[in-house]
Amino acid sequence: MRVSGFLLALLLCCCFHAQAQIPRGVNDTIRLGGIIVGKDTFAMVFLNELEVLDKLPRRLARQRAQWDRLRYNVTKVYPYAVAAAEVLRNVDVNLDRFGDDKRARKAYLKSIEHELNKRWKGEISDLTISQGQVLVKLIDRQTGKNCFSIIREMKGGLTATVWQGVALLFANNLKREYDGLGADQDIERIVRDLELQNYYRYKAATQGR
Repeated sequence: MRVSGFLLALLLCCCFHAQAQIPRGVNDTIRLGGIIVGKDTFAMVFLNELEVLDKLPRRLARQRAQWDRLRYNVTKVYPYAVAAAEVLRNVDVNLDRFGDDKRARKAYLKSIEHELNKRWKGEISDLTISQGQVLVKLIDRQTGKNCFSIIREMKGGLTATVWQGVALLFANNLKREYDGLGADQDIERIVRDLELQNYYRYKAATQGR
């Protein structure tokens, strides 16, 4: 809580400082319509018409809430899955350079583990159980390997089995494979939408150069 409070205070101070640096003048004025009620003047703006027919049926409202929650979770953990895939690609390439030198391979994997813990452990540990379940699926989607196989390759079968037991206690399964055409089709739709958005953002940014 102290860290969060400090960061929030820091952000507020930065925003205040940035706002204080903006020169004020006639060009900063935004003209609005207004109405006078008694001695008071109120700003007046015209909004587009909005037609409200009725509330969503309870069943549809519940489905919408579930979809919104899933989209939030996918959006939150998808960057971690992309980063994991990139790390694993680099690991595979570098391990080939060591050949049969088991000591060098072990030292390299130890350094990778240290860097990953340093960079991601705090953030990953703050994920909810539902977000962890989605992350396990997305890592399989991005890497083509389930989390159990990844841990077994990097840490050995015993460690992978231990972590699988821990995962099962939290309603997760490191052996779970991604099924974008079946059970995970909703996640797939959300991911493709995120990828499409990022593509157009990247395209717009590069064209503006």
